[in-house]
Amino acid sequence: MKRRKFEPVLSHTRLRLLQILMATLLVYFLITSFETPKTGWDSGEEYDASFELFSDSSLSREGLTEALSRPTDHGPRLRDSRGSPLQTPERRMRESKRVSGLVFEGEKTQFDGNVSKADEVFGLHKAAVEAWRVGKKLWAEIESGKIELDKSENRSDPCPHSLSVTGSEFHARNRVMVIPCGLTLWSHITVVGTPRWAHPEYDPKIAVVKEGEEAVMVSQFMMELQGLKNVEGEDPPRILHFNPRLKGDWSNKPVIEHNTCYRMQWGSALRCEGWQARAVEETVDGLVKCEKWIRDDDDHSEESKAIWWLNRLIGRTNKVTIDWPYPFVEGRMFVLTLSAGLEGYHINVDGRHVTSFPYRTGFVLEDATGLFVNGDVDVHSVYAASLPTSHPSFAPQMHLEMVTKWKAPPLPYGHVELFIGILSAGNHFAERMAVRKSWMQHKLVKSSRVVARFFVALHGRKEVNLELMKEVEYFGDIVIVPYMDNYDLVVLKTIAICEYGVRTVPAKYIMKCDDDTFVRVDAVLKEARKARKHRSLYIGNLNYHHKPLRYGKWAVTYEEWPEEDYPTYANGPGYIVSSDVAKFILSEFEKNKLRLFKMEDVSMGMWVEQFNDSRPVEYVHSLKFCQHGCIENYYTAHYQSPRQMICMWGKMQHNGKPQCCNMR
Repeated sequence: MKRRKFEPVLSHTRLRLLQILMATLLVYFLITSFETPKTGWDSGEEYDASFELFSDSSLSREGLTEALSRPTDHGPRLRDSRGSPLQTPERRMRESKRVSGLVFEGEKTQFDGNVSKADEVFGLHKAAVEAWRVGKKLWAEIESGKIELDKSENRSDPCPHSLSVTGSEFHARNRVMVIPCGLTLWSHITVVGTPRWAHPEYDPKIAVVKEGEEAVMVSQFMMELQGLKNVEGEDPPRILHFNPRLKGDWSNKPVIEHNTCYRMQWGSALRCEGWQARAVEETVDGLVKCEKWIRDDDDHSEESKAIWWLNRLIGRTNKVTIDWPYPFVEGRMFVLTLSAGLEGYHINVDGRHVTSFPYRTGFVLEDATGLFVNGDVDVHSVYAASLPTSHPSFAPQMHLEMVTKWKAPPLPYGHVELFIGILSAGNHFAERMAVRKSWMQHKLVKSSRVVARFFVALHGRKEVNLELMKEVEYFGDIVIVPYMDNYDLVVLKTIAICEYGVRTVPAKYIMKCDDDTFVRVDAVLKEARKARKHRSLYIGNLNYHHKPLRYGKWAVTYEEWPEEDYPTYANGPGYIVSSDVAKFILSEFEKNKLRLFKMEDVSMGMWVEQFNDSRPVEYVHSLKFCQHGCIENYYTAHYQSPRQMICMWGKMQHNGKPQCCNMR
C-alpha cells in the first residue's frame, strides 16, 4: 500500500522537473535567438555577423595572409612576389631565386558590390573594409601591368633655382609653399608678413586662464620647414619649427621657440626669451643661438643697479649700446629671412640676426620640401632662392642600394628562436635601407638563427608602389599586407606578424618593432632566454594603468574605448611575445572573436590580458626597450633616423658596446 501511495507522488515530481527543464530550455533558446552575435572588431554598433572582414572557414589552415586576399574556391591562389604559388619555407629555401616578399592576386568576392543598410559596419571594421577594397583594386592594377608611370611622371621633377608666391597664392595653397627639391647650402627663404593683433583665447589646451579672468590675449604664429608626408594619419616631419609668441606665453613675455618633430615626436625645444645666449655654450656658424632684445625687467635687477653705481664711482663712462626691441610687433610688417648655413638655420628679421638653430642629426637640407606658415599672421609674399637645381636624394631610387650584401638570407628549415616583424610604410625606403645596413647585418640574422622581415601595406602613390615592388623582388625581406595603408589599421600588420612568426617561420619568440627602432638582436634574445622555461612571455617597456586621452589630437572616444584604463601593455617600438600568445591571437582572429583597437600596442596588451585568463603570462618590464630615443646599454632605441642607425651600428662594430648617437 505504501508503495502504491508513493508512486503517484514520484511520477508527479518527475513531471514537474521535466516541465521546469523544458521551460528553462525554451527561455535559453529565446535569449540566444535574440542575442547580438559577437564580433572581433568592437565597433560599438550592431551589424549582421554574416558580413565579416576576413571571415573564411579554412582560415585556420591557410593563415591570415591568404585570408586577407583569398577569393572564391575557383579563383586564383596565394602567390609569392614572382607570381608562383606559395610554397613551404623549406621548398622556398631550396629554390635560391625565391624571394620571401609575399604578394597576392585575384579577387575577394565577398567584398564586391555595395554594403546593404543591414550590413553597414562602423569604426575600425568600416575603415578596414574600405582599405581592403581600395587595396584590392590597386593590387589588381599592379598585377595586370596597368600601373605605369606616365612620361611626365617618369622624368625628374623640375628643380627651379628660385620660387615666389604672393600672399593670396600662398593662402590658396593652404599656406604651404612646395619646394620640389628641398634646400641646399646657402639657400634662403624670405617671408613678408604682418602679425595680427592679439585675440582672446579660451581654449584650455592653449590658454592658462587665471582665476577671475575670462580669457588670455594671444598673438603667435609658426613657420615650419616640413618634409614629405608619410603614412595617412601621420604628420609630416617638422625639420625646423620657428614659433614667435608675441603674447600668450606662460612667461607673460615675448619669446621665440625652435624645435623639430620626427614621427610625431618632438625634440628638445630651444627657447629664446630676450637674453643673449653665451657663446661658450654653443654657436652656430659663429652666431649665438639667441640674440638679446629689450625686456621689461632688463634694468630693474639689483645686479644692474650695483654695476651702474660702481661704474659711476670709478669714473667709467657708460658704453654706448643699441637696445633692439622684440623683432615682431602686432600690426607692423616684417621681413624675415631664413638661410641655411654650414651648421644650422639662421633667422634674420628686418636685417638683424635674431636666432640660429643647429641642424639635428637625421635631417638633411634636401628633406625640407615645404614651407608652412600658420597662426596669427597675414603673409604678403614668400620668395625662395639659391635652391638646388638637381633632383634630391629623397627620391626612392636614390635610397635603394641594389647590392647582394643587403639581401635577406634564405629562410631556414624548421623552427627559429626569434622572429622580428618590422612595421614599415611604403615610402620608407631610407628607413628600410638603414635597417638592412645596420642591425640586420648581425651574425644571428645573417645566419638565419634569427629572421627579420618588414611588413608593408600599399601606398596611395603609384610610383611608390612600383618602387616597392622592385624592392620586394630584389631584397626578399618584405611581406606585403594587401590593403591601403592607414594609420589606424596598423593593428592588422601586427596580426600578420603573428601569423608569419607562427606558420611561415615557426619561432619560439616573436618580436614586433618599427622601422625607426634600432634592435640589439643578441641582447633582446638574451632577455627572452632569462624567463623560466615553458612560460608564456610578454616582454617590453610596460605601461601600467594608463588612461585614454579624451581630448586633443590623440583623443580616444568612449565608443572606441569605454573603460577608464588601458590594460597593461608594452610600448609599440619594441616588444616580445612567446609563440603560444601569438597562436592564441591567430585563433581568436580566425574565430572572429579578436577585439581590435586602433592603437596596436594597446591591442596587444588587451590580447595578452585575455590569454592570461586561461594561462599565466610572465610580464617582464624593462626600460631598456626605449620608448623615446636612446639610453645607455639599450636593448632597443626608438626614433632613430637612418643616419643614426648607421652611426649606432658603426659604434657597435668598432667599440664592441652599445652607444647612442647624437639625437635629432
